Amino acid sequence: MIAAEDLVALVRNYNPKTNADLIRAAYAYGDRMHDGQVRHSGEPYFTHPVAVAAILTEQQLDDATIITALLHDTIEDTKSTYSEVSRQFGPEVAMLVDGVTKLTNLQLSSSETKQAENFRKLFMAMSKDLRVILVKLADRLHNMRTIKAMRPEKQHQKARETMDIYAPLAGRMGMQWMREELEDLAFRVLNPEGRASIIRRFITLQKEAGDVIHRITSDMRHELEKAGIEAEVFGRAKKPYSVWRKMQEKEMGFSRLSDIYGFRVITRTEQDCYQALGAIHHRWKSVPGRFKDYISQPKSNGYRSIHTTVSGRDGKRVEVQIRTRQMHDVAETGVAAHWSYRDGVRSENPFAVDPVRWIASLTEQFDGEDDHDEFLEAVKLEMYTDQVFCFTPKGDVVKLPRGATPLDFAYAIHTRIGSACVGAKIDGLRVPLWTRMKNGQSVDIITAEGQTPQATWLDIATTGKAKTAIRRALREANRERFVKLGQELARSAFENVGKKASDKALEKAARTLRLGDRETLLARLGSAEITAREVVQAVYPDLAPAKAGDIDLKRAVVGITEGQSFERAPCCQPLPGERIVGITQRGRGVIVHSIDCAALATFEDQPTRWLDLQWATGNHAPIYAVSLDMTIGNDAGVLGRICTLIGEQKANISDLKFEDRKPDFYRVLLDIELRDAEHLHSVISALEAERDVATIDRRRNPSLSVAQAAAE
Repeated sequence: MIAAEDLVALVRNYNPKTNADLIRAAYAYGDRMHDGQVRHSGEPYFTHPVAVAAILTEQQLDDATIITALLHDTIEDTKSTYSEVSRQFGPEVAMLVDGVTKLTNLQLSSSETKQAENFRKLFMAMSKDLRVILVKLADRLHNMRTIKAMRPEKQHQKARETMDIYAPLAGRMGMQWMREELEDLAFRVLNPEGRASIIRRFITLQKEAGDVIHRITSDMRHELEKAGIEAEVFGRAKKPYSVWRKMQEKEMGFSRLSDIYGFRVITRTEQDCYQALGAIHHRWKSVPGRFKDYISQPKSNGYRSIHTTVSGRDGKRVEVQIRTRQMHDVAETGVAAHWSYRDGVRSENPFAVDPVRWIASLTEQFDGEDDHDEFLEAVKLEMYTDQVFCFTPKGDVVKLPRGATPLDFAYAIHTRIGSACVGAKIDGLRVPLWTRMKNGQSVDIITAEGQTPQATWLDIATTGKAKTAIRRALREANRERFVKLGQELARSAFENVGKKASDKALEKAARTLRLGDRETLLARLGSAEITAREVVQAVYPDLAPAKAGDIDLKRAVVGITEGQSFERAPCCQPLPGERIVGITQRGRGVIVHSIDCAALATFEDQPTRWLDLQWATGNHAPIYAVSLDMTIGNDAGVLGRICTLIGEQKANISDLKFEDRKPDFYRVLLDIELRDAEHLHSVISALEAERDVATIDRRRNPSLSVAQAAAE
């Protein structure tokens, strides 16, 4: 059984602001209430609520949902009462626990009850809060994972109920991963021979054809790289139940099925989705009638993706799904995407539906309605209540969050149009830029030459794209003024240490701080993005005042919440003294990158994961490894002298690899442990002075960050 502290840690991974004490109290209360109760397997009963809570942490749900999972059987199966739960854990949790209890008591297994009626019962029972059904689905999933402990007849009953009701419900709510697992677990009970035969045929096929998935995945990655498209590609064999269902529907044997493998291409942007489609169709022949564009015409539960089926030279077909990372999150978790938290705040996914408003409207609209088919159809139509769809004059659809203005619309079309915007017409009538748009309106943006973004626009715009573009334009407009101010600040700072702020000195500072050129350095200095002390230190590190105080490793980075861990990104290996940014990573805390790390482009469309960080001021321990790529002369004693030089700079060599050996030179990769950026500068300066060192570069590898991007 997962311990209380381990469960708190799972929640804290995605919600550092979690009320850990309340979760611990719920854990202790649930354990006490279920004391003495056992499951069919003989385990303590409380292992089940804890496992349900752990499943919900995978969906990054809020504290109330996690606590509800821990207590979901207390009111029904123990001496606990609604009022006691409400008093100790609040009315919200009590209402959720009571809702789960009512769901559990619903009679859903009657053979005379239509599926639509079962769905109706479930929707009405969870109308107050959709989190009730999320807990119930997780409860059913864990029960199915441990179903072997039940009597055979009970196993069959639960499996049939799961296949008929809970798996389709998970699918209708967009939670595809849960639907597939529930179906497969139920199929294992209802038709074990059929499932085993499918698995045996997959094994035989793999022996005959080799690792098809690896081969096709590699081919797809190659084609996408060739087309300049940044994307991840994943392949898998379809689940046994999915294959079995297709065999039954098409009335054909396994050997005649073609598309038993599925592949997913996860891109950065919607435009990349269509470019990836073109690259795949250019390489493989598309199968007529098997193309569906759910991006331009999304499903009612928020699902967006491009589906296509292609065939190779051997005639074998494979299904390919192409979507962005945000589309993928909704495709996998459905309505749970609306409730999930990241770094203590509700995550914003533009494709997640608003379940609260949706369910509430259904309760009012269909209370007493007997037409179940009409009810289900209405469910589909009521999904998109948290977004606005507007039209361009040419009839193209632009999707924006509710509350968006014509300014957001303009920037959504193109940054150039947004920056030149002077007004807008909605349905033919001139309106102010701060007007809130409504569904179905036609918007015409009016532009003018010479127009530039205004500071007041930041209060009008609501989308991140618009705000970012406005800030960038304002910064560029003020650049000349900041450069002049930076020049004066630099002159004064250099005079204070008896030096002159010459062009050469400022160019060296710009190179050291990796800011491109002297003018960029001065602009950053004038806008207070860097300090005059940092500029002086970049040129004359020995003249800068010594930093006071030794830094504890756990407090080396400022901007991370208490209890949150951090790691240095392997792609850029940031050092104290360098400008940094944090990217939250599920299960790993915060990954710290240099501000100019190329790998940060991977996270450009995930703003909720970014944290503004800086290194703590003071003396850092020499424990931060940096890789240096050196070309040195092939002569006796050269490597020994280099190691001695590094040691004289009080830096430790933690690893040394020969990358290339030639008659005249060696190429060596050195990992050295340093205190900060100043220490690195001292080491490189000493090595550059050695005549047998031909080249020396700090090695950076953005590809090492790709695995991190795929984890969220």
